[in-house]
Amino acid sequence: MPEKKKFQLEYEIRSSPRILYSFISEPNGLTQWFADTVTVRDHVYTFTWDDEQQKAKMVNYKENKLVRFKWLDDEPQCYFEMEILQDELTNDVALCITDFAFEEAIAERKQIWDNQIDYLISVLGA
Repeated sequence: MPEKKKFQLEYEIRSSPRILYSFISEPNGLTQWFADTVTVRDHVYTFTWDDEQQKAKMVNYKENKLVRFKWLDDEPQCYFEMEILQDELTNDVALCITDFAFEEAIAERKQIWDNQIDYLISVLGA
């Protein structure tokens, strides 16, 4: 049985890590760019797109730095992570996405992330 493969994407974002963190970790921030609605209870986030719900547990986070979610119905080794990277010299901020998908779905999944992040950048006014 094929396994999902890990892939990473990086996007430059003109925002402070603190502001960006609220958009990747808080339900009202995530609702503005990632899903139609987002609710959270006991570290389990419910993401809704067009009446379809998916639940993910926040399994790791570092304030103003990173969030890692694990879909409840996904393979044990799979997760998706959004990490805020800041260049110490230039102070440029980037958002690094780590996700998993089957080989044949990676290109499509990257396209979805590209679209979501474009939307996030427009919401941030970056």
